[in-house]
Amino acid sequence: MLKRIWSLAIKEFIHLRSDWWMPAFMLIGGAMELLAVAWATSRPITNLPIMIFDQSKTAASHALVIGLENTKTFAAPQQVNDMQTIQDAMDRGQINAAVIIPPDYAEQLQSFVGHPTLLVIINGAENTPAQASNRAIQGLARDIDQRILIQRLGLSAEQFSGFNPSLRVWFNENLSEALYTTPAELGMMLEFTVLLFAALAFSRERELGTIEQLLVMPFSSLEIIIGKSIPVIIVGFADFLLMLGMVHFAFDVPIRGSFLLLMVLAFGYLLVELGKGLVLSVISKTQHQAFLLVLLVGMVDFMFTGYAAPVESMPQVLRWFANVIPAHHWLTILRGIALKGAGMDVLWPNVLALAILGTVIGAFSLQFVRKALD
Repeated sequence: MLKRIWSLAIKEFIHLRSDWWMPAFMLIGGAMELLAVAWATSRPITNLPIMIFDQSKTAASHALVIGLENTKTFAAPQQVNDMQTIQDAMDRGQINAAVIIPPDYAEQLQSFVGHPTLLVIINGAENTPAQASNRAIQGLARDIDQRILIQRLGLSAEQFSGFNPSLRVWFNENLSEALYTTPAELGMMLEFTVLLFAALAFSRERELGTIEQLLVMPFSSLEIIIGKSIPVIIVGFADFLLMLGMVHFAFDVPIRGSFLLLMVLAFGYLLVELGKGLVLSVISKTQHQAFLLVLLVGMVDFMFTGYAAPVESMPQVLRWFANVIPAHHWLTILRGIALKGAGMDVLWPNVLALAILGTVIGAFSLQFVRKALD
């Protein structure tokens, strides 16, 4: 039996050598997308274009412009002389924010009863730059407001300081977005790789017209399934190791927990996704259809992993549904081991859920695929 299974696995590797672009795409394509996401999220948002309509033309308004530039969020502010220029630039998406300084800004700032105001316009069509712009301007506004209060009360900065919370961030001390997005992207790319590779296993044979030749050979359906699965597991695990090494060494994503435990659970997760992929493979008539089904299943899984939106913020019905998505538990395990250094004493509910889902999916896929082949 082992000899027959090994011969089937060798046959699959020969197919891969002929269709070398497929494993190359899965290995290199996934790694490149992960690299792009990690690079984009590990860099702070800087040099956003901004326009200033300064109607005050005073030292106070000039200090405000310098303060905006010193936030590093904005590029050197572009001075304009009318609102129409700002509106045209906003319509064309040329700027992310605009600040209109009123003519009496300096007088209101210096008066003990004045109320200095600013009109701030943010381009909300682009969510991430808009949030960065809002945070930078809000921070500058709080700093100006504090200086005004200190000046009017006649106190020093030390005397004015009051409640000051002691903030401690665990697991991601610098609040780096890359430490959140890259493990999640790694987990999703691993799922897509295994699903796609497994989904093409039988659909490729059917499209090439070789499925009948495979079925008339002296192999049982179980031997065919195992022989087809071995290359998927090898390529999928190699892809996982490649992406894990890349995010660890290139982007300083830590592995604080047990590396051996992570490898064992990653292998178990690969088996779960392998079962799903084989079911997609036998119900697909062509490789193109298999690819579309992988996209459909992958997008559904993506919505319930907690990557795009926190599962905790979803309605209760959707939270229940998320518990039957293997990728949801896998991302919790991956982040727990990598960022928190968690072990089985913490992760056992997710590991147990993944084991139960894997058993159900594996039993169903094995029965379904064997019935389809027989």
